[in-house]
Amino acid sequence: MSSPFFPDLNKATALDGSAERARDSLMLKAEMKLTEQGKSFEARVRNLSAGGLMAEGAVRVERGEKVEVNLRNVGWVTGKVAWVTENRFGVAFDQAVDPKIVRKPVGQNNSAISVHHTAAQRRPDPSKLRRF
Repeated sequence: MSSPFFPDLNKATALDGSAERARDSLMLKAEMKLTEQGKSFEARVRNLSAGGLMAEGAVRVERGEKVEVNLRNVGWVTGKVAWVTENRFGVAFDQAVDPKIVRKPVGQNNSAISVHHTAAQRRPDPSKLRRF
């Protein structure tokens, strides 16, 4: 099983904006916590990169505030609020994640996905058909 984290992130490069980062646009709900306040809330993740995310929600956060984000297929990730504007804010992760793993549907693994057919999709066995 591959790790959802990238151990070799050069934080000084990836999180200060000096390096080009690939961002995945998405609409994903995530549970978040303000670490020092112990306050939990739900936010909509609008885009995600290995080093952070942009989210929006009806919560007041401040730049530099420590947060935790529960990302699908990854679990809880820690970080800090990097910027705030109106109801949107950016989070810089303490440890980079693999955005492709977050995008996968829950429960999907790397093995081949089995295909299940409904009764309407199955073709009848011609040898078992009655002929009149």
